[in-house]
Amino acid sequence: MTKYENQIPTTAGMNIKSLTSILRDSMRRHVERRPTVNIPVEHYQAASTLVASDHTQVTWFGHSAFLLEMEGHRLLFDPMLGDRPSPVSWVGTKRFSKELPIQPEDFPALDAIVISHDHYDHLDASSIRKLKSKTNRFIVPLGVRKRLIKWGVPADRITEHQWGDEFSFKGLTIACTPARHFSGRGLFDRDSTLWCSWVIAGRETKVFFSGDSGYGPHFKEIGSKYGPFDLTLMECGQYDERWSNIHMMPEETVQAHLDVGGNVLIPVHWGAFTLAYHAWNEPAERVTLAARTLNVPIVTPVIGETVVFNGEAHEMRSWWRRKQE
Repeated sequence: MTKYENQIPTTAGMNIKSLTSILRDSMRRHVERRPTVNIPVEHYQAASTLVASDHTQVTWFGHSAFLLEMEGHRLLFDPMLGDRPSPVSWVGTKRFSKELPIQPEDFPALDAIVISHDHYDHLDASSIRKLKSKTNRFIVPLGVRKRLIKWGVPADRITEHQWGDEFSFKGLTIACTPARHFSGRGLFDRDSTLWCSWVIAGRETKVFFSGDSGYGPHFKEIGSKYGPFDLTLMECGQYDERWSNIHMMPEETVQAHLDVGGNVLIPVHWGAFTLAYHAWNEPAERVTLAARTLNVPIVTPVIGETVVFNGEAHEMRSWWRRKQE
């Protein structure tokens, strides 16, 4: 079986000491790992038509799922729209919000669905089954094709890519770039598929999506080759010092954004599920503080909110602090 590796030595940092501390942390009750009130969700209504001259816009659906509408095209990334990031529907952390901005079957036609890796919180079987008729193109890292075929996606609709691949897609340039993470969906298939980040470059706008990644030199390498970027969507959440090699701390999120040459930052990988031991809203607090300190423009949309990038400044909404009914 093929085994993929990171560019630099990377471990999850698990040992007897860390496992003991994780057990202790799992029993703590004073940390608000889930919202105690309903969080806001905006209903997403797609425009009936797109034209190439439209401004780039992003709609975040919670965690790392987002829709990029760019130069007349719609690309949906890591569409985990299920209730739990788990191999079974009745085990695992439940989604924070009681509703989705849009149901998978209600999406408009998509030019492509793009996947960063095969973990359950990024690649959801139920979502793919409902979305597979919405697009003729799935863009995935090496090895992920077999997952999609199992769920009924025709093989000829899937293209697999390795780090360094760069290709043209409907007038956009897309590049599969490194991340520092791991893969697998079971006990015996760890690292059997590739994980990655993505570069999406149009005529006027360049976007970077980090996927899941620990901090590393690959960010500066990506910035040197493809930057600067008008917008980055960077992992920020589900972190812990014990596994910081594979998930960035919020301050590293901002530094990685600077490393790739980013302008506006949207932090993702938070706001939907409890997969770590920090408070559910701590990622937003820490990343916005770090961004202010380093004068980084940051946007924190409500789940389902569409952010239009038209050259104007965006308001940073601290919605996670507001008590909701």
